[in-house]
Amino acid sequence: MVECKAWIAGLSGTKLTADEIAFFRDEAPWGFILFARNIESLEQVADLTAHLRDLTGRPQLPILIDQEGGRVQRLRPPLVPNYPSASEIGAIYARNQEAGLRAAWLQARLHAFDLLKLGINVDCLPVLDVPIEGANDVIGTRAYSRNPHAVATLGRAAAEGLLAGGVLPVMKHMPGHGRAFVDTHKELARVNVPLSELVAHDFVPFMALNDLPMAMTAHVVFECLDPANPATLSPTILNNVMRDLIGFDGLIMSDDLSMKALSGDLGDLAENIITAGCDVVLYCAGIMEELVKVAARVPLLDGVSRERADIAEVFAGEPDLSDEEELREEFSQFFELTA
Repeated sequence: MVECKAWIAGLSGTKLTADEIAFFRDEAPWGFILFARNIESLEQVADLTAHLRDLTGRPQLPILIDQEGGRVQRLRPPLVPNYPSASEIGAIYARNQEAGLRAAWLQARLHAFDLLKLGINVDCLPVLDVPIEGANDVIGTRAYSRNPHAVATLGRAAAEGLLAGGVLPVMKHMPGHGRAFVDTHKELARVNVPLSELVAHDFVPFMALNDLPMAMTAHVVFECLDPANPATLSPTILNNVMRDLIGFDGLIMSDDLSMKALSGDLGDLAENIITAGCDVVLYCAGIMEELVKVAARVPLLDGVSRERADIAEVFAGEPDLSDEEELREEFSQFFELTA
């Protein structure tokens, strides 16, 4: 078993620099995450992911991306089509539940076709947040619905579509980001409602999908649970809520620790995130000085966290035998994709 550390790293550009090669060989992240800055062409992305796997000696190395559809879609035309937002799929579901579920599954299955051929085997989808009236648009159209049961049902269909294509889903942002009245990329969000309301609304999709292998946290303070810490840094929320109440026993990764919702030294944050109960830390920016700080403070991935990671790596299995052209033609009956 190849040793690795309890973090997921971002990269600076479209190919690994000499410094990155030396650094990542020594610091061995559990996985990597790609953004638009890392994407130039299909061939280049495939070469980059192959290089990462050669460098780490891990054929099943998790390589993540946020490929939701709508405004959060790192791969874009002309490389892959523009896909509709979750809210557009939710609108179909509101009119015809069977059609909406099929559209959610198809879109995720098409994402898997796009991603796996490039060596990307983890998609940070489904978004299980349930927005409320007046909430910040940071979630907005990324959510399937304002009905938590519809979100759970459509999220399940999307997760199953990814898994059918051999791609690991990551549900986000546990235990719920839908009540945030600020953008956590810019500042810390606080939610002040009773626990009973959270259980009846925000937690519903996560409880329904608690059998999935991987989840991402929310940088949100829930006043009724831990007024001092956002979920990402809260032992109370990570252990008593996510593990015990929601019943999730898969791998918990933090949301990006370089988001402005979190403050303080990145090394301190990384260590505190692990200590609080996250299995792995996510650092996205790809800035070498900051990568060094994070890597210095995260431990080797071992114990129950390593067990969860090992399960996640093999959870998706091999893709099914779906015909890509047939599925794209079927999906076009719901949406006209722009190339």
